[in-house]
Amino acid sequence: MNTSEKIPTLVFIPCFSGAPWSAEQLAPYGDAPQRTLRLPEGVDDMERYADYVENVVADLDDWVLVGDSFGANIALALATRRPRGLRALVVSGGFAANPVTSKPWKALARVMGKTRGPFYRQLTLRAHAHRLASPFDGEGQVPWSEARSRELFLENTPAVSFGARARAAMTADYVDVLGRVQVPTLILTPSHDVLIGEDASKVMLAGIPDAREVVLPRTGHMFRFSHPVTYAAAVKDFLAAQSTTRQGARA
Repeated sequence: MNTSEKIPTLVFIPCFSGAPWSAEQLAPYGDAPQRTLRLPEGVDDMERYADYVENVVADLDDWVLVGDSFGANIALALATRRPRGLRALVVSGGFAANPVTSKPWKALARVMGKTRGPFYRQLTLRAHAHRLASPFDGEGQVPWSEARSRELFLENTPAVSFGARARAAMTADYVDVLGRVQVPTLILTPSHDVLIGEDASKVMLAGIPDAREVVLPRTGHMFRFSHPVTYAAAVKDFLAAQSTTRQGARA
């Protein structure tokens, strides 16, 4: 970016675990202004998550939303409101509507969302970690595993919040309002994603007027965790291109 241009604050929205982005994941963005947050607990409606984030950014006049997975859907929900000061949108491993189309998996997701105690810790979280995994998780800057995914949820996600977020994800649907997103949008997609599938990014790419997709090779759904440098480089390249476009328009 041109150093004479004001750098927008990068607002990082967490994934389904609810945990704020870690210092390790934020470090590759260097000195750019940053803000992250922890998702509220027990909330089962995507619009209420968007309300929460909107309050978090209320004092900002120039900002970019970067949402990962469940956080991508929150970021998308907020972007459709055309909030003041939003300059660009980045969604990774995200979706505009429930990406699970299989009836058995939908039924299983509802059951998983109701588990508590040992059933949640030993069955639900192991099954969820398995769905998040890819063959490339161990190749990144931070080698990842199913065990690390499960640990992430054990440390950050109460069973009641897991169930509430599952309900929010299954009922949210922004497909018909994607045209309301009026900022440049990067759809960042891993090359292997069993949880989300291929169609989710295609729907967003078709519906958001100024959207582009970048597929990161040899990455999986947890690429923010396993490949933070690669992930950040794609985001920074996108934002730099937007800065160059704006400068050219002013010339």
